[in-house]
Amino acid sequence: MVDASMENEGLAWQIGVWNTISGIYVNQIDRRFRPVIDATVEKAVLVANESVLDLGAGTGAVAQQAAVAVGPRGRVVALDISPEMLAIACQRFTDLGLANATVREGRAESIPLDDDTVDCVLASLSMMYVIDRATAAREIARTLKPGGRFVASVWAGPEECDIVLFQQTAGRFAGPPPVSGVGPAALADARGFLGELEAAGIHAHVEKQELGFDFEDFASAWDALAGVTTAHLSADQQQEAKNAVMAAMYPDGDSPRHFRNVTQFIIGRA
Repeated sequence: MVDASMENEGLAWQIGVWNTISGIYVNQIDRRFRPVIDATVEKAVLVANESVLDLGAGTGAVAQQAAVAVGPRGRVVALDISPEMLAIACQRFTDLGLANATVREGRAESIPLDDDTVDCVLASLSMMYVIDRATAAREIARTLKPGGRFVASVWAGPEECDIVLFQQTAGRFAGPPPVSGVGPAALADARGFLGELEAAGIHAHVEKQELGFDFEDFASAWDALAGVTTAHLSADQQQEAKNAVMAAMYPDGDSPRHFRNVTQFIIGRA
């Protein structure tokens, strides 16, 4: 169990990071994560008129697809801790005329929905950042209808996932987060979380798929993947971090690079 003061500090830290990165996310990250988004929604097998919770919805890319899949008589709630991310999601839904999609501010450990009200919970690349995943598992199970589905996508470890290698290499210079157990590789070994889901009443398994994306040069990759988290470093420290990433991932010098990202899909049913 996480100490309450540390949990609050960790939550505040995460909200600050996601608020700051919201513009970068919608402009740089959403389109590169599109293969993961597509696969997450596809594995959920959504049908018309269903009720869906998008947990850690970010800028609303997953919720957008879900809203189309369930149709105008369905319902999608996009839940996130970041007001800045949700503002982008809300504008996205308005621009696309998706009246069946709404946003709510909140976290996985305390989902602001009634019991047994959701046909499917989606969590695309968000569960790695949940501070108390055992509590989140119970909350997911509580909100799901009997027989409801859960589909989460998470990154594999750095040996299989270039985005994790990039962020971990740069992150060594930025220092640890306020709470342990969160980060891009937090569920590379998903067995603990599978056990927490099982205890909550959700039987789940893992499926793996390689889904990559490209950056045209090192600078664009750095700005998208490490610029915010290393912004507080001194110029010398930032250069050390950049040198470390270059050595690990760009041994032939700066050039376009394909990021190989093995994604793990946690698929369960209540």
